[in-house]
Amino acid sequence: MARITIDRLRHSYMAEPKRPEDWALKEMSLEWQDGGAYALLGPSGCGKTTLLNLISGLLRPSEGRILFDDQDVSRASPEDRNIAQVFQFPVIYDTMTVYENLAFPLKNRHVPASEIDRRVREIAGMLDLGDSLMNRAAGLTADGKQKISLGRGLVRSDVNVIMFDEPLTVIDPHLKWVLRSKLKELHHRVKRTMIYVTHDQTEALTFADLVVVMNNGEVVQVGTPIELFDRPAHTFVGHFIGSPGMNVLPASLENDGVSFMGSRIEVIDPQRAGAAAGGQLEIGIRPEFISFGTTGLPVEIGKVSDAGRFRIVEARHQGQLIRVLVPEGYAVPADGAHLAFDAQHTHLYRDGWLVA
Repeated sequence: MARITIDRLRHSYMAEPKRPEDWALKEMSLEWQDGGAYALLGPSGCGKTTLLNLISGLLRPSEGRILFDDQDVSRASPEDRNIAQVFQFPVIYDTMTVYENLAFPLKNRHVPASEIDRRVREIAGMLDLGDSLMNRAAGLTADGKQKISLGRGLVRSDVNVIMFDEPLTVIDPHLKWVLRSKLKELHHRVKRTMIYVTHDQTEALTFADLVVVMNNGEVVQVGTPIELFDRPAHTFVGHFIGSPGMNVLPASLENDGVSFMGSRIEVIDPQRAGAAAGGQLEIGIRPEFISFGTTGLPVEIGKVSDAGRFRIVEARHQGQLIRVLVPEGYAVPADGAHLAFDAQHTHLYRDGWLVA
C-alpha cells in the first residue's frame, strides 16, 4: 500500500501545448492517504482516465510529479509501481478455470504454491466465487467475470494501489448494487489504497471516503459525499451531484443583501455578499431545501413527476424554473403557491465558484 501524492501535475497529448484547452489535465495537486478509498468522478472526457493512467504508469506526465510514499515514480514503469488495475470490460482467460485466473498474477511472481492456494481461496470466499473455483471462466455471467477481474486485483498482497476504471459499466443495475456493496466491504477488510473512476455519482458516493470531482481537465472539488452535497464549491458540482441537481438562479446585490429577480433571498453566510461584487452572481439551493408556504416567493406550478418516495415539482417565478422535492402524497398547491428557501442551505456563487 502507499500514500499517493500528485504534485503540480499537468498533461497534454500535444508535443507543444500553448493554449489552456491544449491540456487534457490542468495543473493539480492532491494527496491520498495509505489505505483510503477514493473516487474520480466527472462526465466523459473530463480527464479521469488520463489521471488514472498517469498514476498507473501507462502515461508519463508532461509536467509535475507522482510520488508513492515520497518516492518519485513519475517515470517508473507500471510493473515497478506495483499497481493493480481493473478495467471497464473484464480481462480474464476464458480457457482457464476461476482458480487459475485468480492464481495467475501470483504464479507470474513465483509465489509459493501453498501461499497461492491460501490467497486464491481467501479472495474467492470474499467474492462469493468459492463454489465455482474449478469452473471454466468462459461459462460465467458478466458479473461473475468482473468478480474475477476484481479478485485478480485483490489477490496480490504487495500492491501499492488498486485502480478501478469504470468497472461496473457492463453490469446490470441490480448486480451493480451487489458488486458495489461487495467492493466497499472488501476495502474495509483488506485496507488497500483504492481509486475508483466513474461518471456515476451513486457509485462514487457509495464507494469512496473522499471524492475528487473533475470537469474539463481540472479538479473542481475534493470532499466527502456529505460535503459535496451540502456545500458544492462550484455550481457544476451542484448540478452534477444530486437527482435532481441543485437549482442555480441568477442573483444580484441590492441594499446590502442578495436578490433574486427583485425578491430578497437570505443566504447561509450573509456577510459574504459584500465580497461577491464584480462577477456573475448566482444562488444555489438544492430541491430538498425548498418548501411550499403561504408567504415567500410567488410561483406558478408546472409539471409534477412521481419519483417513488418523493415527487419533483417544477415551479416558475417570472419564467425561471425552480425544482422542489416534496414527499409522496403531498398535496401540491394549484394556485397561490409560494416557496420558502432554507437560508442554511442557500449558497452564493460568483462566476460559478462558491463565495468564501
